[in-house]
Amino acid sequence: ELFSPSQKYQLLVYHADSLFHDKEYRNAVSKYTMALQQKKALSKTSKVRPSTGNAASTPQSQCLPSEIEVKYKMAECYTMLKQDKDAIAILDGIPSRQRTPKINMMLANLYKKAGQERSSVTSYKEVLRQCPLALDAILGLLSLSVKGAEVASMTINVIQSIPNLDWLSVWIKAYAFVHTGDNTRAINTICSLEKKSLLRDNVDLLGSLADLYFRAGDNKNSILKFEQAQMLDPYLIKGMDVYGYLLAREGRLEDVENLGCRLFNISDQHAEPWVVSGCHSFYSKRYSRALYLGAKAIQLNSNSVQVLLKGAALRNMGRVQEAIIHFREAIRLAPCRLDCYEGLIECYLASNSIREAMVMANNVYKTLGANAQTLTLLATVCLEDPVTQEKAKTLLDKALTQRPDYIKAVVKKAELLSREQKYEDGIALLRNALANQSDCVLHRILGDFLVAVNEYQEAMDQYSIALSLDPNDQKSLEGMQKMEKEESPTDATQEEDVDDMEGSGEEGDLEGSDSEAAQWADQEQWFGMQ
Repeated sequence: ELFSPSQKYQLLVYHADSLFHDKEYRNAVSKYTMALQQKKALSKTSKVRPSTGNAASTPQSQCLPSEIEVKYKMAECYTMLKQDKDAIAILDGIPSRQRTPKINMMLANLYKKAGQERSSVTSYKEVLRQCPLALDAILGLLSLSVKGAEVASMTINVIQSIPNLDWLSVWIKAYAFVHTGDNTRAINTICSLEKKSLLRDNVDLLGSLADLYFRAGDNKNSILKFEQAQMLDPYLIKGMDVYGYLLAREGRLEDVENLGCRLFNISDQHAEPWVVSGCHSFYSKRYSRALYLGAKAIQLNSNSVQVLLKGAALRNMGRVQEAIIHFREAIRLAPCRLDCYEGLIECYLASNSIREAMVMANNVYKTLGANAQTLTLLATVCLEDPVTQEKAKTLLDKALTQRPDYIKAVVKKAELLSREQKYEDGIALLRNALANQSDCVLHRILGDFLVAVNEYQEAMDQYSIALSLDPNDQKSLEGMQKMEKEESPTDATQEEDVDDMEGSGEEGDLEGSDSEAAQWADQEQWFGMQ
């Protein structure tokens, strides 16, 4: 009661700010609302008595917290509480002329998230009008299908007036290609930018380049660029989720585990470390844990990679319908990413919905263009129907003409040749694909084909190579064990007799139960942590 009305307003704002920093967002909103009511009452009082204490009140009124800043903080609280509608409502209440660039930027992002594209474009353009070098606003407009030329025209005056800024127009052109899904031209344009001395070894560009190689299916170059970016900035978090996903797919689980630990040491408030750990669990076949980690990542940032991880875990746990919902959401978040469509199509095929899979594959083919990846995806669906086998063969031939080293196309073509029992053709195809790369799946399939033509020794070599690349590859291990039994049936029989005498069969059961117990103990530990 000892404080003046203006001091009460200040104290309420300070209290709300403290609550905001302590992450008590609902309480902070309540205090900010009380502060705005106090400010309203203060304004009425000053209008009634404009001359009272005028000389003393002017300096005090000048240092009062801005009402617009208070509303911005309230909107921040609402976004943290996932109440985007309330955040939009509070910012919409600020007159257009009084909106600062950061208010317009927040509004643009909120409109975009809510699907109000026209309003989002207007807000991004307003940011650029006030700050022509706001790169996030440029990316926002390009992501909403605004033409690159139109965006560039909004920055042209600044580019001409400031020296050494000629790279910006090329940068806009590159990201215009990124958002239209033209990966090849985007890669070429960013590579040309990277060669310029001003942007050489630019971590942001290297991260974008790595992501583009990943989208184009060039995993080798993607990993290379992520490694370069990581060496330049050891604290880099952005894009590390995709890097971890690629390493996991290559069977480098120890590297994935180390990456996850390093990212957690940097920050556990970003989704990336949770995704990386989730990928490690997923490829270690610990799907319950992967599901939990994917859900945790989504809480921090609902991005396509996080949703994909959760969808993949649900699919492998047999919860296909739930997985379908997650893959559809991933497509909404990243319509240019092929792996989102691959996940959804795999779910359709798993539930025998071949018609839906075919419709989706055709849509992807039309939307993303006829490249090796989309051709292979369409061929994969065609292989499921005996009527469309020939079409699948044509599509795979086209894919391999474009990219002879594309592993998924080689695998599917080998599958087709195996059905037709054309083993010699399959061996030639696989040898050609392995001439410039080494892949566990290709070595294993080559081993299967060599067994079919009685080339046992070389088949054994191929299985060994496959297991050296991925020691957890069960199919290579099964192929090797099966071949050993077929090579020496007499020895195998003798071994079985000895096993029966020693009771090793019971030991095997005990070992299996131990591993199961360990697995359940591990899951209990994780659910206990929740």
